[in-house]
Amino acid sequence: MKNFIHDDFLLETDHAKELYHVHAKKQPIIDYHSHLPPSELAEDKKFKNMVQLWIDGDHYKWRAMRALGISEKYITGDAPDSEKFKKWAETVPYTLRNPLYHWTHLELGRYFGVHDLLGPKTAEKIYEECNAKLDSADYSARGLIERMNVEVVCTTDDPLDSLDHHRDLAGSGWPVKVLPTFRPDGLITIEGAAFIDYLSSLSKITDIKITDFETLGLAIKKRVEYFHNNGCRLSDHGLSHAYAMDFTEAEINNILSDRLKGKTISKKETAQYKSAILGLLGGFYTEKKWTMQLHLGPIRDTNEAILSKVGVNAGVDSIGDFPQAEQLAGLLNRLNNKGHLPKTVLYNSNPNDNELFATMAGNFNGDGIKGKVQFGAAWWFLDQMDGITNQLNALSNMGLLSCSVGMLTDSRSFLSFPRHEYYRRILCNVLGNDIKAGLLPNDMEWIGKIVRDITYNNAKDFFQFPDYVEQVPLEN
Repeated sequence: MKNFIHDDFLLETDHAKELYHVHAKKQPIIDYHSHLPPSELAEDKKFKNMVQLWIDGDHYKWRAMRALGISEKYITGDAPDSEKFKKWAETVPYTLRNPLYHWTHLELGRYFGVHDLLGPKTAEKIYEECNAKLDSADYSARGLIERMNVEVVCTTDDPLDSLDHHRDLAGSGWPVKVLPTFRPDGLITIEGAAFIDYLSSLSKITDIKITDFETLGLAIKKRVEYFHNNGCRLSDHGLSHAYAMDFTEAEINNILSDRLKGKTISKKETAQYKSAILGLLGGFYTEKKWTMQLHLGPIRDTNEAILSKVGVNAGVDSIGDFPQAEQLAGLLNRLNNKGHLPKTVLYNSNPNDNELFATMAGNFNGDGIKGKVQFGAAWWFLDQMDGITNQLNALSNMGLLSCSVGMLTDSRSFLSFPRHEYYRRILCNVLGNDIKAGLLPNDMEWIGKIVRDITYNNAKDFFQFPDYVEQVPLEN
């Protein structure tokens, strides 16, 4: 059976088809949040087979396979890759109505020209056909990205990272910009077992002895400067919720001192420290004109048995039910009052909170910046057809969809870029249906401009990526 994903996939009206094919389809991709390994881009990695390229590290696929009862040895275990692929192929027909079904066939079609449905009967043929192409330069790490008309990729990087791979890429002459993103989770998670060692490493790399909150700030500022000079223009935070507790400088110094001595601190003290560090970081981001991304709401690493076998990012996370409004409002307001609120993108993982996030973003706009605080695209468990549509509707009803910076992959897979196409098709279908229903005028010139803005122009203007990136190591 041939693939059902045809040229007008998801496009239900003539208006939607025109919006997509004329205005959205050919727009370059700015993937401003991903987890692609910069090392693999720097070496222009070639992949041994489709399991290494497509299944290893993809916890979306792992979850589906586990749900079907497939043994872990065929998922993250030591089974031969050919057997792992067969088990994934067996799983795909059962993923009907899960976004994996659409993504799987979009990826096979867009990258490999394979339009047969993946299943047990086609598994061997598709595996061999795709594997045969992986030796070609067109299917190296960089080649795969070039095939998707990608202009910018922002990776996710620890503040301690040397960024050597980013500098190698900047000096390589490759036209795709690969820029770092500052992800300071290690600095924020004061309650974590690794926190003391992390600050020790930060001290060594910056040559600043960290004894209190002031010296910690000096060390962090040095790394922010280092990242900025290597092209970084975004930060990112993965949190259950925001933090906006009251604190004094003396309290934070005492909390930090106790923790550095190996003492256990209370939940209140943990929240106070996180409130203080987020405030400090917000000021640094504002000074550099960076964008702050807040990924809020998931509950992570819930299955200890799987974690003990696989490690982190094992695919045992879910939507959380954390209260969001009060602390998020407090953080944004505190930063805003000090003039330290950077451009911000808020990502929500709980669909019950869509309108909360959309209205919160609207509270803190201004300063001559279009869409200064964004309700970000549907994320993680919500980046499927219903989730994307609901995010578009909430943003449209509570704010300005026309200001949106559009979609991102948030992925570790080099085959994930058709998610931009998926989003663009859904966006155009929503607008096309509104035109057909008489909810929007049949003004294709204007609505086409809005589509072009959402899919490319807004992100390009919002993030202000540098034209030139430093190509030589910088002094710490």
